[in-house]
Amino acid sequence: MDAELVDWELAVTTAKKLVRPGPQRSRAEADEIVSELRRLAVIAEGHVQDYTQLVPAGPPTPIAVVDRPEWVRSNVAGLRVATTPLIEKLSDQSRGRLAAAVGRRVTGVQVGSALAYLAGKVLGQFEVFLPPEEYEAGGAASAPSLAKPGAPTPVGRLSLVAPNIAHAEETLRVVPRDFRLWVCLHEQTHRSQFTAVPWLREHLESEIAAFIGATDLDPEVLADRLRSAVTALRSAVRDHGPDTPSVVEALQTPAQRAVLDRLQALMTLLEGHADQVMDAVGPQVVPTVADIRGKFDNRRSGGSPIDRFLRRLLGLDLKMQQYRQGGAFVRAVVAEVGVEGFNHVWQSPQTLPTRPELTDPGAWMLRVLGTRPSMSA
Repeated sequence: MDAELVDWELAVTTAKKLVRPGPQRSRAEADEIVSELRRLAVIAEGHVQDYTQLVPAGPPTPIAVVDRPEWVRSNVAGLRVATTPLIEKLSDQSRGRLAAAVGRRVTGVQVGSALAYLAGKVLGQFEVFLPPEEYEAGGAASAPSLAKPGAPTPVGRLSLVAPNIAHAEETLRVVPRDFRLWVCLHEQTHRSQFTAVPWLREHLESEIAAFIGATDLDPEVLADRLRSAVTALRSAVRDHGPDTPSVVEALQTPAQRAVLDRLQALMTLLEGHADQVMDAVGPQVVPTVADIRGKFDNRRSGGSPIDRFLRRLLGLDLKMQQYRQGGAFVRAVVAEVGVEGFNHVWQSPQTLPTRPELTDPGAWMLRVLGTRPSMSA
């Protein structure tokens, strides 16, 4: 039955048509980059585990070095899994009304266009929702199925986007080997977070389900929110300030914003932790880390006016804020109680920092550790 909200095949086709080709390399050069990324990913894994004290609880998850089209395809596979609860929520009646109001093919083109933009930017990621049948890079795409009783729980895949890493190191004029290891440290930290903390993936799923549960599917309500999104779009064109709402934010209901606060707090912690690990481990194993960090931070905040506008439109500026705020939180806690003390954050969902605590690490330490920090709040 054709019940999905998005024409996923069209999304993949659209993205592959729009995505820009990566930097030109000979076959030998490309093979060398892929080989070194695989090797450095394994080296980074050891460094990350030694520093974070996070040890995977299950079998090792796959590591894949992919190109831009494969990144698009695998992310569509993951999106199909992540949106399954939303599809289940739709009744036959509302499904038809929503399809009439939005259109699967139009949505497919929109998703594909966004993925084409992102496919040229992402250096790597831990694909949390990638279904097991997609673990092999380049495998045939297939529709996700709901987990059956007794079936193994998907654990994700670490993907490194080779052409984007090669393009970034060329643009930034950094030492390739150092930059590749630096990127691997970041992505391996995310991998460790989800493989060493057994409840983390399920918690993220439950929060996404709660976000979807707060979604109002009435087409008239959606139309009102789309009008709000247009207003936000106009504001984004005129003003790139931090208080300007993204279109993503404008489409949320009040109930969704409450869930989003928790989701943003979690993602801020995860991104900040990965950033802190890069800075803690980097000086020992990446000789040119100071040069890389300075140039990469400029790259994050830079870009053309169109690039900055698209980041604002898609809500990607939130990710940059997460790096800064989350990193400051983790550094403050580690400086006060060490890595072992910080790792109490992984005990349960209740020990995760709230959004207010992310700007007040002392409050988190007092609540979770019962320790009054010596630093000023």
